[in-house]
Amino acid sequence: MRARVIAGGIVSSVAVLVVGWQLGAQPAVTASTQQSAASEGSVAGSSGTGSSTSGSTSSGGGASGSTVSGTFTGETAQTRYGPVQVQITVADGKITDVTALQLTNSDGRSVQISQQAAPILRQEALQAQSAQIQAVSGATFTSTGYTTSLQSAIDQAGL
Repeated sequence: MRARVIAGGIVSSVAVLVVGWQLGAQPAVTASTQQSAASEGSVAGSSGTGSSTSGSTSSGGGASGSTVSGTFTGETAQTRYGPVQVQITVADGKITDVTALQLTNSDGRSVQISQQAAPILRQEALQAQSAQIQAVSGATFTSTGYTTSLQSAIDQAGL
């Protein structure tokens, strides 16, 4: 009987490791998504906005040649636990800061979860330079709202 319990524990541990390994391999898939999203953003930006986008398209450098600068506020994303809204600061076409203006706030627990998740999501966004970031475990609603608002701000910036 004890051998079965030990074997069951080993099998379930291996299953958890395999699932974690597969989830850890996801950023490789997201990298190609980021590139296609950046391409789509360039096309949409050149037809939808004015002079700042025409400057970046005339340089031919894509996102790296962009001269967009300023502060852009994303739309408020409504989640099950409250609203989430972020603001980005862009300098020379690069996201230099992400600030959470609103985070989930329906109860003390959701506030605590959001406060723990926000710095992680900010760091991920700054590294990725896009909204294609990993969700924080245990903060799914906050992560989803954060990425939705972040994408809205990025779209406004024309990145």
